[in-house]
Amino acid sequence: MKNVYKLVPEYKDYLWGGEKLKTDYGKQTDKTPCAESWELSLNPHGLTKVEDGKTLAEVLTPVKTGKNCEKFEFFPVLIKFIDAKQNLSVQVHPSDDYALKYENSYGKTESWYIVEAEEGAGIYCGFKRDTNKEEFLQSLASGEVENLLNFIPVKKGDCYFIPSGTVHAIGAGCLILEIQQNSDLTYRVYDYNRRGADGKLRELHVDKAIKVINFNKYEPKLFASGENPRVITECDYFRSRELVLNGGFTEKNANSFTCVTVTDGSGEINGEKFIKGDSFFVCADTEYTLKGTGKVILTCVP
Repeated sequence: MKNVYKLVPEYKDYLWGGEKLKTDYGKQTDKTPCAESWELSLNPHGLTKVEDGKTLAEVLTPVKTGKNCEKFEFFPVLIKFIDAKQNLSVQVHPSDDYALKYENSYGKTESWYIVEAEEGAGIYCGFKRDTNKEEFLQSLASGEVENLLNFIPVKKGDCYFIPSGTVHAIGAGCLILEIQQNSDLTYRVYDYNRRGADGKLRELHVDKAIKVINFNKYEPKLFASGENPRVITECDYFRSRELVLNGGFTEKNANSFTCVTVTDGSGEINGEKFIKGDSFFVCADTEYTLKGTGKVILTCVP
């Protein structure tokens, strides 16, 4: 039985994207721009494949995903690279309770690991202070919603946890590894009056958004750890660690798969070579060994 799969991403050509994933991270696609690569996805909006052309969903079994996934009705995690050449829309994601009731979907809690950031780049994340629906709607109408939000300058290696209900936007110049719930449900509230490929203004979802937004002041949740690998984010759906690889690293995760995503450097996993931008699915109860130098993000279900 095969226990380690090299993953073949699904790509997205959203209008705000750049080309770094192709020029710097080894991604091979004709899509331009290359805004996102869905590294680990069993979501029908973008299915990751393995090297023989099958989808990952076709080759996985409950034994391969691990016992910790059994508490979820669907595979719980989606991981993607995001290259923001322009600002992304200001948006919010609903909670499980709301999404399951009204959208037949899970909600979306996520975290952003900053793979690289241009000088002055940052993210918008949550409100600077407590606010309310009326003030928020007024700021949308006047085109000044960003004034209500925290703008956080970012640097390589930072990680931000973004619970459902948090208004947010990725700023231009950020290249991010997003670790999230397995959901593609987004309520867009502000989009700089941009038009899509069809020439039309992109759809907004303000009426839905105001029902799920947390209007309280945003308090960043940071995971501080001096260990290697260090925990960078953890919630009910995923646990991610940053490994600084300088030589060798071996582990075995009995109760969950591990997604291995290389954000810098090169090396090999169980003898198979990797470069930055590569991702692998390691089945539960499988010992794997990484050799090389760089940075690797290890994600599992706790």
